[in-house]
Amino acid sequence: MTDPPPTDSEPPIDYDFGAAAAELRLRLRALIREHLPAGFLGAFSDNPADLALTQEFCKVLADEGLLCLSWPTEYGGGGGSVWEQTTVREEMWAHHEPRGAQYMGVNWVGPALMRHGTEEQRAMHLPPIAAGEVIWCQGFSEPEAGTDLASLRTRAEPDGDGWLITGQKVWTSYAQMAQWCVLAATTDPQLPSAERLTLFLVPMDRDGIEVRPIASMLGPHHLNEVFLDKVRVGPQDVLGKVGSGWAVMRDALAYERVGIARYARCESLLARMLAVLDSDDSWDRLAPALHTRWVRALVDLRIARLLAYRAVGEQIDGIDPANAAAARIVTTTCDQSVAEILMEAAGAAALDAGPTGPLAGAVDDHWRYAQAATVASGTIEVQRILVARSVLGASR
Repeated sequence: MTDPPPTDSEPPIDYDFGAAAAELRLRLRALIREHLPAGFLGAFSDNPADLALTQEFCKVLADEGLLCLSWPTEYGGGGGSVWEQTTVREEMWAHHEPRGAQYMGVNWVGPALMRHGTEEQRAMHLPPIAAGEVIWCQGFSEPEAGTDLASLRTRAEPDGDGWLITGQKVWTSYAQMAQWCVLAATTDPQLPSAERLTLFLVPMDRDGIEVRPIASMLGPHHLNEVFLDKVRVGPQDVLGKVGSGWAVMRDALAYERVGIARYARCESLLARMLAVLDSDDSWDRLAPALHTRWVRALVDLRIARLLAYRAVGEQIDGIDPANAAAARIVTTTCDQSVAEILMEAAGAAALDAGPTGPLAGAVDDHWRYAQAATVASGTIEVQRILVARSVLGASR
């Protein structure tokens, strides 16, 4: 017995973006081939020229109207759809994210400004982001408040019509190179956690800010501590309303989590490794159990992609944090399982790091970044709590 044809209320599911998206992918790949060297592994390498290269490439994308393709034209965007932006995002991640540090501004700072910023803030900040001219960092996590942002201690004390911010942030990506920071601080510690936080838009060259790099396996320029000593901010620096920081953060983080399309990189790496293994019949010599894990990873990556698409489809009216969390859970676990599969498939050669290693260093690069995948942008435990509360109710 066959299933009945779908009715008008049950349209067939179609995840093909169409011919226009296919042409866009070809256009993006042509730009990547033209402007990036073979073997490019991203901005955060031991070669400082790689960061400069990504900055120049962002300007190329901006000139083509592709960096912020889905943004309104009045803010410097391309006026395209969220699905066109998703196509850009996937191609960038499949090619080791040649936008470099720009993803912070493009993925969530810009959308947060559009949803919660004043008209003056939008006019000031959105065009430079869309032009690839500014780097943003995120001042959320603290030494004792990483996963639990509601307990952060950085305080903003009243001073005239503004505040003086004092405290410390940690794991702040891009802080060494960023011109601006979205900074979370407590404006009234006596209020409940949902009402005591405020977000500020702070220039990184303001008096009282000190940045110290944190050495890590992720490469230079990436992670930092940020110390704030009576940093002056005014009412014009508030994103949203005073006391609304928690709500704005939840909204912004949903955009950030959906915007990291690492499933596309995983799919690309598996395809490239398979081509290498097929070239000398090495695939047939791999253990059958590894074959099974490989196929399982491909299935999981398709699930991650579709979960991301569900959240992308909500972008116009606001992403459900639980849906963003579900996509993030599957993507980050795929990140780690694919890293292990690639290392095992490479065999002894996996011990060679850098450009001499498997896939010209791409396997080693992916493995290093994958170790932090379930911690970055909110730990996987927190993501699971968000999903559980959505399913079971907030009281559970």
